[in-house]
Amino acid sequence: MWFKRTTLLTVVLLVSAILVSMRLTEFDLSKFRDFRNMIDFLSQWFPMNYSALPRMLRDSAETLAMGFLGSVCGLMIALPISFLAAKNTSPSGFVFNFTRIFLSFIRSIPEIVFGLILLTALGLGPFPAVLAIIFHNIGVLGKLISELIESAETGPHEAMKAVGTKNWVASLFSILPQIWPNVLSQYFYRFEVAIRTSLILGFIGGGGIGQRLFNDFKSFQYSSVSLDVFLIMLIVIMVDSFGSYVRNKVI
Repeated sequence: MWFKRTTLLTVVLLVSAILVSMRLTEFDLSKFRDFRNMIDFLSQWFPMNYSALPRMLRDSAETLAMGFLGSVCGLMIALPISFLAAKNTSPSGFVFNFTRIFLSFIRSIPEIVFGLILLTALGLGPFPAVLAIIFHNIGVLGKLISELIESAETGPHEAMKAVGTKNWVASLFSILPQIWPNVLSQYFYRFEVAIRTSLILGFIGGGGIGQRLFNDFKSFQYSSVSLDVFLIMLIVIMVDSFGSYVRNKVI
């Protein structure tokens, strides 16, 4: 019988948690009864203001560059670290545990916190924002790739070690080809996340289209806001389409 007493207890606990969370967050769908304010607000978004389009395109390119540089540099640093954080390729238990703790620590700090620290220390602009994205991606990609390494087939790796190949060479040529399509998949997902993160970092002075969006909102230029949002959507769609194309070619 599929229904058990523990199932009822789980449902009760889940419903209770939902109700408590709704109360704590003041979750109230009745606030949507009057749509007039929302309609009046959205009507100010159109027609779009194209007068600043050249500068918006430059800021969009800056945001795309921030996301790309932050994710690709994070991958380049995380990839060798992930071999130290995997049980089957780490040289010792101490290195394995230390690396895992390091990745957990750096992953636990959100990009916005890294951004606030680095923007205060280095000044406003995209460079501190890129560093913030890199640091967080090292922690996230390091953990994800280390788990892929641990789930890889051990036969080719052991065969190469048996004929006298060094451990790091065996790992490079036996494990990395197995996991590379999944590594690319994880990378392009983190690339998309980095684009959205760069927008948030723009709100605190990190540059890019995110900073322009924040400034347009503050100055009530809603016809420019609509174009900002449209360009952001285009960037995310382009990155997702390109990532799907590359994954299909590799896999």
